[in-house]
Amino acid sequence: MQLNPHLNFNGNCAAAFKFYEKNLGGKIGMMMTFGESPMAEQVPAAHRDKVMHVRMTIGDQVLMGSDAPPDRFEPMKGFSVSLQVDTAAEAEKVFKALAEKGSVSMPIQKTFWAERFGAVVDQFGTPWMVNCEGEAR
Repeated sequence: MQLNPHLNFNGNCAAAFKFYEKNLGGKIGMMMTFGESPMAEQVPAAHRDKVMHVRMTIGDQVLMGSDAPPDRFEPMKGFSVSLQVDTAAEAEKVFKALAEKGSVSMPIQKTFWAERFGAVVDQFGTPWMVNCEGEAR
């Protein structure tokens, strides 16, 4: 069994996943719009260019997403996607990218449990925690 986060967006899923691919070192393996699906004719014309399903791998992990129908979108809340990185430099680099045009709730810094930790909601509305534990304690 594998757990894979699935994120819902308000029309900007493609832009978000291209940003994640570039800044998190991921690889988009599949992206399909509503217009490319067998149900294209059942979708309002204005929503056909929106993402029905996207799958991206980051290392051996999978992140998925889609654009919610306009009448069903709700902003993401009550969770964070947690990134565990190996070095403080990598943590700072990833955090800086995610914070661009986003909202920082905890600046990246050394904590009692981690060499670096920070929390941010990116420009697409996704909440992230970036954590680098450093050497074993």
